[in-house]
Amino acid sequence: MFQRSSALFLVLVPLLVHAAQYCSLKPSSGISTSASGGIQNSGDATDGSDVIASAWYPGWLAADFPPASLSWDKYNAMTFAFATTTSDVSMIALDDTSAQALPEFVAAAQSNGVPALLSIGGWTGSMYYSTAVATADNRTAFVAAVLGLVSKYDLDGIDFDWEYPGRTTGLSCNTMNPDDSANFLSFLQELRGTPGGENLVLTAAVGITPFYGPDGEPMDDVSQFANVLDRIALMVYDVWGSWSPTVGPNAPLNDSCAPPARQDGSAVSAVNAWTSANFPSNQACYIDMICPITLGVAAYGHSFRVAPSAAVTGTNSLALYPTYDASAQPVGSADTPGDTSLDPCGTPNGVSGIFTFGGLISGGFLDSNGTAADGILSVFDSCSQTPYVYNSTSQVMVSYDDADSFAAKGRFINDQGLLGFAVWDVTGDQNDILLDSLHQAMGIQPVCE
Repeated sequence: MFQRSSALFLVLVPLLVHAAQYCSLKPSSGISTSASGGIQNSGDATDGSDVIASAWYPGWLAADFPPASLSWDKYNAMTFAFATTTSDVSMIALDDTSAQALPEFVAAAQSNGVPALLSIGGWTGSMYYSTAVATADNRTAFVAAVLGLVSKYDLDGIDFDWEYPGRTTGLSCNTMNPDDSANFLSFLQELRGTPGGENLVLTAAVGITPFYGPDGEPMDDVSQFANVLDRIALMVYDVWGSWSPTVGPNAPLNDSCAPPARQDGSAVSAVNAWTSANFPSNQACYIDMICPITLGVAAYGHSFRVAPSAAVTGTNSLALYPTYDASAQPVGSADTPGDTSLDPCGTPNGVSGIFTFGGLISGGFLDSNGTAADGILSVFDSCSQTPYVYNSTSQVMVSYDDADSFAAKGRFINDQGLLGFAVWDVTGDQNDILLDSLHQAMGIQPVCE
């Protein structure tokens, strides 16, 4: 794992001229603390530069969470999710709700001095990415489609959330080509070299391992992607869920301290994997440079149906990694009762079991402060830095992130010299409990001119 030696140098990320005022998010002046306590810098290291404080905004929830309700002063980038790929490479789709919400989102972002990005893809929207970048003609048509969206909606940037190049682990009907990663790079190079694309903010949401090569293995050199992307966001969540053999942490900070069978990936392993594959450069990161990597953090968790005999130990504490009943997925706060919708492959969406952090509060698992409610058993896994809560009556256990988890990840971001964070998603928090914990741990202060 790459380590920083002394000062944290933060890259300048200018906010755009659409704003009525210029706002930036900066580290507190003169912070000097231990590795577990925050930014390690001297007084002269705070050079007026910004960290990246970003989140995704789910357009389908615009009615319940209008753009005006967001804490814009605590972010300096916001990404609207999602536009989706289509079988016509010259067309990128927005559903009716998103098409109506996107202009309002862009206006709210830019009036608050926050660049507005649009994410293309997502779990259900990546079906035709492979086709869109497969040939030179397709890439040119796809570039034109992207720039058409930028022009139509006055966007400041594009986020590419392809889940996943060269892999069959995304949606079952996604198109796939062994050369997906190489073709994706060629597409990004063309987009970046095209008038209208050269000054866009271009980001990518990526998995916990580098892009896959034609041999079916993670690439050992992804440095060229850093020449065309402003930053990537490591999606270090959904590591454990209803597909896993046991209950486990949704978004572990670390797993190197867990038994080998429990090491399915973490923030620590993801940063190590990407920097070892030469992102962003020929060497992992230079001492006076910030890695153009943001850490994806989860404002939600996964639920499991766990019998009391498996969930509770003889000392009346919760067990880590207990077995669960996969045939009885609990309904989560993000689920719609009676949902009969189908995914793009024609498969029923079913019950996700996802509880947002706010949903855990409204569902009685947590109190208004975000800590375990009366009558709810809880445990904090010191390795993954994630808590679990358990309702013994309903037999529902949830692995999630709390304020302590976010603080630990904020310190990790600083210690590793990462560019900042990206929250999935902005609507999952409650009264900014998680967001404020990140800001405090990272020593972030808003400064507006």
